[in-house]
Amino acid sequence: MEVKQFIEENFEAMKADLKKLVSYNSVLSDDEKPFGSQNRKVLDIALKMMEEKGLRPSNLDYYCGFGETGEGEKLIGILAHLDIVPAGEGWTSDPFTMVEKDGFVFGRGVSDDKGGAVASMYALKYLIDEGYPFKKRVRLILGCNEETGSRCIEHYVEKQGHIDYGFTPDGNFPGIYAEKGMYGGSIVAHDSKIIDIKGGEASNVVCKKVEAVLPLNSFDEDAFKKYLDKHDVKFEMAKDETIKVTVYGVAAHASMPDLGVNAISHLLEALYASDFNDSFTNWFHKNFALSVHGELLGFESIEDEVSNTSINFGVIRKDGNDIKMSLDMRFPVMANTKKVAALMNINDEHNEFIVRSEVEPLYFDINTPMIKALKKAYEDVTGDKETPMEAIGGGTYAKAIHNCIAFGCEFIGEDNHIHDVNERLDLNNFKKQVEIYVEAIRNLNEIED
Repeated sequence: MEVKQFIEENFEAMKADLKKLVSYNSVLSDDEKPFGSQNRKVLDIALKMMEEKGLRPSNLDYYCGFGETGEGEKLIGILAHLDIVPAGEGWTSDPFTMVEKDGFVFGRGVSDDKGGAVASMYALKYLIDEGYPFKKRVRLILGCNEETGSRCIEHYVEKQGHIDYGFTPDGNFPGIYAEKGMYGGSIVAHDSKIIDIKGGEASNVVCKKVEAVLPLNSFDEDAFKKYLDKHDVKFEMAKDETIKVTVYGVAAHASMPDLGVNAISHLLEALYASDFNDSFTNWFHKNFALSVHGELLGFESIEDEVSNTSINFGVIRKDGNDIKMSLDMRFPVMANTKKVAALMNINDEHNEFIVRSEVEPLYFDINTPMIKALKKAYEDVTGDKETPMEAIGGGTYAKAIHNCIAFGCEFIGEDNHIHDVNERLDLNNFKKQVEIYVEAIRNLNEIED
């Protein structure tokens, strides 16, 4: 059977499987170890789905699981994730009830990354059903902690080791040959006059809403309003014994903060512009302001031809007497964490940056057999031989395991609102993903060592 015919005959089942996975609010939770009860349940369902499609299932302590087919010493790995970022507010439909409209399906995770998991399952089902002669083993590995640290794949590597070839359907076509390094942590402000503050859902999402409580007569309210109006940022203000302000932004992935509007940054800059005279807002203006590429800290000095720096502030909270704010940085692929640390010497007596995580960049030569095999799969299915592979700021499973790159599932020019409200998946492209992954697995299987 031709793969297109297989996809058409199985398409309703593909959508049903995706809908089932989307129904689980699989954000990180501490209600059950290791990553929450919803992640445990969605992994159980996914393992059952893989078994039904002819894969041999294994559960690795609910950190992740995999389904395997084929024989041989060499191992092809396909790594997708079942966990999601928080849905947030503002959806036009229930984010956990997948709906279909105008050729798209909508729901949290349909693109990032439950859709990629389902497309990969059906690519393998096609090859198994057709009796394809695998020369290597193939594993579809499904993790439950990609969005919050990838400890799931660390656990996999500890238990099972690395792979010989592979991809993660968690990026863009025709493939990602380089990923920026990642440098993250917390900014702690010890002496701010801000009475209370709360905003953001996740460190790797541009903050779309922040609420703050401020002392009466502590800033020029007209200047505050003028600043936000100038930047076309929506806000609300109410007064009683204090001043309560709410600032609204636009969510985006932390790797592309310039595609969003950061409510935290605009709130702090509006306070600075209205003479709040606060140690935290003054420090923030000096070091960051509205810059998203580290311009005020000299990060242009480590830019390369492939990539630049991006900085995102995702979550802010008042914690006792301190304010704590997350910082998510993606830095150029030819730089390293030592160079970043030298530029982040920004602490003063009132404010400090505490490093929580450091991940070096990922880089592959595009002429290696694995990269060429994947790109050929994309080209043969789409006919597109012009679009180059990319370097990105996003961090994927490719950094956590050897011999892996991000390969799909978004196509050039698509905006599936990943990490934003109304996340969506183009159904025609969903079909095309399966075609490409069938060819990719075949091509990887044919690599001779």
